[in-house]
Amino acid sequence: MPLDLYNTLTRRKERFEPMTPDRVGMYVCGPTVYDTAHIGNARPVVVFDLLFRLLRRLYPAVTYVRNITDVDDKIIDRSRDSGEPIEALTKRTADLYHADMDALNALRPTIEPRATHHISHMVALIGLLIERGHAYAAEGHVLFSVPSMAEYGQLSRRSLDEMIAGARVEVAPYKRDSSDFVLWKPSAADQPGWDSPWGRGRPGWHIECSAMAKEHLGVTFDIHGGGLDLIFPHHENEIAQSRCAHGGEPLARYWVHNGFVTVEGEKMSKSLGNFFTVHDLLDEFPGEAIRLTLLSAHYRQPLDFTREGLKQSKATLDRWYQALRGEPAPVDAELPFDVLAALEDDLNSPLAISHLHELASAVNKATGDAGKAAAKGALRAAGEALGLLQQDPETWFRWAPKGAAALSDADIQQRIDDRLAARKAKNYAEADRIRKELADLGIILEDGPQGTTWKRA
Repeated sequence: MPLDLYNTLTRRKERFEPMTPDRVGMYVCGPTVYDTAHIGNARPVVVFDLLFRLLRRLYPAVTYVRNITDVDDKIIDRSRDSGEPIEALTKRTADLYHADMDALNALRPTIEPRATHHISHMVALIGLLIERGHAYAAEGHVLFSVPSMAEYGQLSRRSLDEMIAGARVEVAPYKRDSSDFVLWKPSAADQPGWDSPWGRGRPGWHIECSAMAKEHLGVTFDIHGGGLDLIFPHHENEIAQSRCAHGGEPLARYWVHNGFVTVEGEKMSKSLGNFFTVHDLLDEFPGEAIRLTLLSAHYRQPLDFTREGLKQSKATLDRWYQALRGEPAPVDAELPFDVLAALEDDLNSPLAISHLHELASAVNKATGDAGKAAAKGALRAAGEALGLLQQDPETWFRWAPKGAAALSDADIQQRIDDRLAARKAKNYAEADRIRKELADLGIILEDGPQGTTWKRA
């Protein structure tokens, strides 16, 4: 089956056809590195990782660009308030972001440009906009003239008055129109800044993505992704800048947006006590369980993220990994058609997950070495397509939450050996005592034809 994606620009599901038949370019807005990523930040990472994995399966060459915003007023404010130098702050938070997303089995993008490495590209793009009458300099600022673009608002499909009413628009005497937005702003002596034709300053947020996307993917590319919250003003302004600078050429042909995340039925808020960072959740749950939870709803739908949902995801993965225990699954198995078809239908991850349940049941019902191996291979291949089930099952079952009073693997194996010795000596009371001792510590023993295996409860 061909790939169908819902295009926010046209408000319909469309057949995906790349500009170049064997090559796909995708840009996704990345983090502003001033704080730890929360679960809402993680959803687009997992969603577009799922799409990246699918595209790599369908096309020989895929370039996935996800930027890092490392110059921004939020970064400047956090550095000032904390006393941590900006360079140290952005490096620390970027490293933490990478570690947290790695734990969710998210592949690194092909290219990860940093805003501070592309200032010259932004200055050149701003110069083009001024030259073509779509931007103007005023009091050290450069602003995009929104009224200069008749088609402004096509992505969000709202009138200019509606967009301004629903947004926090900066009121400034140097603006020709209240809707105009900043491309370049002056920097004080204690703020990051770069020389430009308009004085020392720094870029606005929107121009950063336009410049980095053009540099690494060209004037027009296939897919632009991000969360629904970015449609206006960020993506609307990206389109305006890029089209006006390049003679009306489109920025991206398909616009893909993931839905919002709520937590326990409420908007995530520190004041409500339901603000979860990925880093903190990883102390309590395996990253793979967080990933499965984020994939449990269709990417375009709202997702209510709950601890109960995380527990269910952990239990589901326990069942799937239990099916994969024993003889390893073949590594070159073909992806089952039903799973591929579900993903090609606008990334229908809930339907794909339902097929994984069926595949795990098929493993448990399979008979004979060949049948069991084939069923395991299909389950593992299906998991790989979703970024799941790639660990050794024994490694999965030995995971423990941070701070758990857990025995080391060596200590557990020693107790298993002691229990085996007790059973051989027909000291069944001692063998039962060891089993109960381990169970009290959250270690579950399972006796089978190949011996005793264990997992953490």
